[in-house]
Amino acid sequence: MWCRGIRGATTVDSNTKEAILAATSELLQKMMKDNGVVKEQIACVFFTTTTDLNAAFPAQAARRLGLSEVALLCGHEMNVPDSLAKCIRILMMVNTNKKLQDIVHVYIKGTESLRSDDEP
Repeated sequence: MWCRGIRGATTVDSNTKEAILAATSELLQKMMKDNGVVKEQIACVFFTTTTDLNAAFPAQAARRLGLSEVALLCGHEMNVPDSLAKCIRILMMVNTNKKLQDIVHVYIKGTESLRSDDEP
């Protein structure tokens, strides 16, 4: 068994608690579904937001989904000029037998460009 990272990102239209929690919940659920992850497999989850999002902690959405026993951490993404605004990123570390090439990274709502080779 390996500990693998699953990346995901989404955007929101506004800096509101409701928008941040809804988008985070949608993304987390899609990441788990697309990779066949159950909560017992999750080692930890890191959430970042761009600095223009501060109305809520994205980890609150994870707790609402029943991940209250999983280690969760929120932070801000680097404030790089001309980078994608109102963006939430997730790095979920999971224990799995999947090979690296079988991990599905999830980019929705305008974040697909983050998958290019020159973006983290």
